[in-house]
Amino acid sequence: MEVEVERTALPGIGLRHEFRTARGQHAAVVSHHNGRRDLVVYDPRDPDTTLATLALTGEEANGVAELLGTARLVERLADLQRQVTGLVTIQVQVADGSPYAGRFMGDARVRTRTGASIVAIVRDAEVVASPGPDTRLRGGDLVVLVGTADGTAAAAEIFTRG
Repeated sequence: MEVEVERTALPGIGLRHEFRTARGQHAAVVSHHNGRRDLVVYDPRDPDTTLATLALTGEEANGVAELLGTARLVERLADLQRQVTGLVTIQVQVADGSPYAGRFMGDARVRTRTGASIVAIVRDAEVVASPGPDTRLRGGDLVVLVGTADGTAAAAEIFTRG
């Protein structure tokens, strides 16, 4: 089920993104110009009445987004892994001292060297799905790899030793 989101400009404040959950709960995220985010839950009987507001700093909002986005990506990959025998999904952290930190993903030639594929990079609160060879890797990136057990292990080795 795809979530329908209504975007509304709030002059002098920022943007409001409203949505309804599958259970009919009405909520919104208000993004303020100063970086603050408010998660708002509305009364189901009166869409103009707020039941709760959770005010988050930009950093807190990014942390929550990372938790939600990463969990969903990993969940989808785990489902895929269960469907395909022999397919392994692993996550590898690119350390600041990695030979590929600061370099383009294509420089690592992961698929050519191991047969494993990089299907996503989790960076801060952002998920870069299907990154291209011109994606620059950074220390702290979480690289999501799919392939055979041997292939993913070899790919993990590339990011740690080169």
